[in-house]
Amino acid sequence: MNGRGVKKAVEAAKTIDWEGMAKMIVSDEARREFNSLRSTFQEVDNTIRTKFCLEPEPIDWDRYRKSIGSRLVDMYKEAYEKVEIPKYVDTVTPEYQPKFDALLVELNKLEQNSLKETERLEKEIASFKEEKEKLSTMTADEYFARHPDLKKKFDDEIRNDYWGY
Repeated sequence: MNGRGVKKAVEAAKTIDWEGMAKMIVSDEARREFNSLRSTFQEVDNTIRTKFCLEPEPIDWDRYRKSIGSRLVDMYKEAYEKVEIPKYVDTVTPEYQPKFDALLVELNKLEQNSLKETERLEKEIASFKEEKEKLSTMTADEYFARHPDLKKKFDDEIRNDYWGY
């Protein structure tokens, strides 16, 4: 994993609202699955932070020279310095980044639609609660003023002499 990818992963891990998500869970089975996901995520996050972010410690060649001998240590040092570890070249991220970005755009649209729908439903619930409170003192004319489609239906049934049987 390259350094930029690790930084993105670490930043993403900071923005997860585990407590907020836990509040939305209602069933015990879902709670167990959620806790399993959370612990697995934390294990992976810990691995990313420790394994991929650390630079190897430099070799203390002088210490080895004192205990083993300079000739052998110099030979190992020369061989060690000739070793070239290839840099990781990320070829996967450029391929999937446009797909991921498109999914984020779609997700944002769906989130906005969901928020609008939630707002509409909350207004509808408030309207139902208000109507429920007023129902005991409401006259038929007041009710039909709020529901003209029902008034039309009842008027049509009365006009057509249809009494429901």
